[in-house]
Formats: sequence, structure tokens, C-alpha cells
Amino acid sequence: MRISYGWDMKFTIKSPQTSQTIARNPDADRAALQSVAQLAQAGDMEAAALKAAQLLQGGLEHPYLMNIVSVKLEREGNLGDALKVLSRARQIAPTDLGVLNALGLILVRLERPVEALEAFDTALTLDKDLPFLHASRGLALQMVGRLDWAETAHRRALELWPDHPIALAGLASIASQKGDHATARELAEKVLAQHPGYADAELTLAKADLAAKDAPAAEARMRRQLADPRLTPLEVANAQSALGDALDAQGHAPEAFAAYEACNTALKSLYAPRFGGDGARAFTQAMTRWFAQGPTWTKTPARAPRANEPRRHVFLLGFPRSGTTLLEVALAGHPDVATLEEQDALAPAARVFMASPALDRLTQASERELEDLRHTYFDLCRQAGAEVAGKVFLDRFPMNTLKLPLIARLFPDAVILFAERDPRDVVLSCFRRRFAMSAPMYEFLTLEGAARFYDAVMGFAHKVRPVLGQSIHTVRHEALVADFEGEMRKICDAIGLEFTAEMADFGARTATRAIATPSTAQLTGGLSSEGVGAWRRYEDQLKPVLPLLTPWVERLGYGA
Repeated sequence: MRISYGWDMKFTIKSPQTSQTIARNPDADRAALQSVAQLAQAGDMEAAALKAAQLLQGGLEHPYLMNIVSVKLEREGNLGDALKVLSRARQIAPTDLGVLNALGLILVRLERPVEALEAFDTALTLDKDLPFLHASRGLALQMVGRLDWAETAHRRALELWPDHPIALAGLASIASQKGDHATARELAEKVLAQHPGYADAELTLAKADLAAKDAPAAEARMRRQLADPRLTPLEVANAQSALGDALDAQGHAPEAFAAYEACNTALKSLYAPRFGGDGARAFTQAMTRWFAQGPTWTKTPARAPRANEPRRHVFLLGFPRSGTTLLEVALAGHPDVATLEEQDALAPAARVFMASPALDRLTQASERELEDLRHTYFDLCRQAGAEVAGKVFLDRFPMNTLKLPLIARLFPDAVILFAERDPRDVVLSCFRRRFAMSAPMYEFLTLEGAARFYDAVMGFAHKVRPVLGQSIHTVRHEALVADFEGEMRKICDAIGLEFTAEMADFGARTATRAIATPSTAQLTGGLSSEGVGAWRRYEDQLKPVLPLLTPWVERLGYGA
């Protein structure tokens, strides 16, 4: 639930701004604005939004009115229209703190956290002591995986306003992500004591219930939440996702699948304007066809690592939900390992060389171009907190699988750890899990989309692997779970490390690290085979996509 325009701000009526050249009566405009404010402060947001919309249509362009209208649009699921309204509000009032905060929050809802951070940071240059700005900024930092920074932002908000609901709920969510469900529960209950029905706090409590193996409590909590008419479409989606997990934990697979489907249907309606279509899959298929035509591919000559670069560079790739997080966390336990987790540091290079499925420019790139982009890459890694110099450096970003040609050109001596898992478990897990939205993740909102995208990505990976001449070591998730030490020793040999016992202690380590992935809750409990073969519970639901997956099941050796 958005607390917008900084409802914790003292409301003041600023001079109205208009888009029309007609003469206006300042006193009448001021009175009209005040009437909207009174409705909002009385809690009648529907009437306030209706009145605000009428005034806007009448030519009174004022940031407060636009903010009120955006609240209504958000509640209706019209995030794109809300963004347009608030973007216009920023145009006419670029220093309005309420507008900047509301704009940032809409961008958070649209899963555009980098743009949201720009809005919050701009606002904080104008006033560093407004609690709602720090709390809102904390939400955006959570989304980009900077959990420690997010925690700092939320705590600053609480210094300025003790018991600020967004900050408390944010800290509860971070504690949940780190596996500290006791703290998460305490903070969430504190929020709900003051703001009954606060959606984010209820969601955190449901996750705490699940962690405590009390799935019926989580189910009951989410069913009560879904009966709340105040929920936004995004909050409905999140509640349906948690309800699915609660039902799955009780063995109610058909009902759980229906909840996941309801979640994804809601998300699809929200994000279709931005990500609709099959762009990610089509791009992948086009790259595969390009390689199938047999282009000339010359391996980049080896280069000695520079003084500020890693002694060994490792990319952890594979399709999402194939076990890359387990690998990263385990290897991070080694003292000689530095990691970059879920940060797309290759994005600048991809924008240069992979803007089109035709990779001709990449094959023809000069060494000067490549070297400049290597510098940019490592600068971004260091900015993200990775101390790479002299280390074995692991870059884990599963969708970098689509950047295998780029990796081969930039880092010819890098080792690729390629995670594989039963395709049926992978696709089901992608469909069930709630990811930060992007064009590739949009594909997961339907089971068919997830299966087709898996087929496209794996087809591409298997097409290009033999062409690139890269050192690639395949890691089978099921084997790692069954014989952790034995498989980790093989992996260590492949990347030039000595196995250490600390690698196995990833459960406790996860609880102290800022891991912002759907795997976090599973990893905090230590090694588990719970997800292996989960697809069998959903075999009936998977039947429509098995024709797509069965060839991969056979090719990867998973049998029936």
C-alpha cells in the first residue's frame, strides 16, 4: 500500500500551474486544491481522486492533484498511466518532493529501481531529512540487491520518524530475505499494530509462517489478505504467490498451481505494456540462427591479467533456477574467492555489440574496443563491492548465458561453470517463483512461455559452446546436492582452488549476506534435496509443455 505524496509531510498549497493560457482565479484554485486535500486527509481517496481528475481536466495542473490521481490509477493497476501523470507532474514541478517520492515509488512498482533511485536521490539533494524519502529509497535498493545499503536507508528513516511503516516493513522484508524470520516477524507485527492489513507486512509474516513449517497459518493469512478490497493488483499477485507456496507445502498441488497462475496472470496484465510479446525468445532464436549459418569466429588471443584484475575469472551461467545460487554461495566461502551476485556488469558491452542478433560487429571488434569495455566491466564490478584484484572472481548472472559470445571475446581465458538441472524442475520453478520483472522474466508468467524460452536459451547455449572454444565445466545440480563435497572438489579443480570445509557452511553464511534471489529462503536452511523431482507433484499441469521439454530431458540424461 503506497503512502504517497509523503502523507507524512505537512501539506501546503502551492501556486497553481496551468497548461492553458486562459485566465484563472488564484483564490478559487486554492480553494479547489484545499477541498481535495480535505477529502484525502479524511481518508476518502476515491472522492479526492475524482475531484482531482475533474480539476485537471479543467486546466488546473498542480502536482498535488496529479499525485492524487496517480494513487487511484495505481490501485486500478494502471501503472503506466500513473507514471505518465507523475512524469508530467515532475515536468511542471521538478523540485516537488512529494512528486519525486511518488514517481520513484511508481517506478519501484514497475520494477525500474535504477530510475527510481535517481528520483529519490534527486529529492534527497533538496532535503536530506525527510523520512519517507529514505524509506522509499530503501525499497529501490532492495530491488537491486543492495540489502545492506537498503537497511541503512530504512534505519535513517526510522531515526527521523520512529515506527515509519515503510521503513519497518522494509527492514522486516530484508530480515526475511536473510533468513532471520524471528526479527522479520517482530518488525512486521509492529507495522500491523499501527496499520492493520499493511500488505508487505502480511506477506513477510506469511513467509515467517512457512519458515516455521506452519503452512496452514500462512494459507489462512494470505486468504484473509486476498479478501481485502484495498489491495492493489501487484499486492494481489504477491499474495497469490505466497498462497501458492502455502498450498504446495501442504501437498495441494492443483490448488497451488491455480494460485501461481493467478499471481502470474495479474503480473502479466501489469507488465504487458512494457514487456509483452516474445522479444527475449525471438532475439535468442535469431542469435541461434546466426551461429547456425557458420560465421567466422576467431578466438580472442589470450591476455595476461592486469594488476587490478582477478587471477582467474569465472562466469556462473545456466538457465535461471538451475542451481547457480547454491554454487555461488558455496564458492564464496573460500577466502580466495570474490563474487558478483546478480549484477549485470556486462550490460554496457552488450549494448555495444549485441544490439542486434547479428553479431558481425562483435566478431570484428578491435582490441582497443575490447580493452575499453573490459575496463568498464571491472569498474562496475568494483562499484558493486567486488574486490577482484588477485582473486578467483565469480560473476553469477544466469542470463549472461545469452552473452556467451561476448564473454568469449572479452575474456577468452575465463572459465564457464554451466549449471544444469532437470528441465521439468527448472521450468516449473521459473513459473512458480516471483522474479524481478524484465523481458526474459516476463516469459515465465506462463508455463508455455517458460518452456519455450528454456528451449530457446538451451538451444543457443548448446549451439555456441563448441564454436567459442571456451573452457566450460558443466555442474549438475542433482549431483551437487547428492554429493556436495565430491562435486565441489571437481569444481575447485576446474577453477584452480583448494576445497575448504567452509564452503559447506553456506546455510549460516547466507543469513549474513545480501542475497536477493528466490533461492535465499531455501539456502538459509542448508543443503536440501527438497526441490529435486518437484515436477512430479505437478505432472498433470506440466503435460502441455512436456513435448517441448522431453527432448532436453533425454539430451541432458535425466530419463523419465
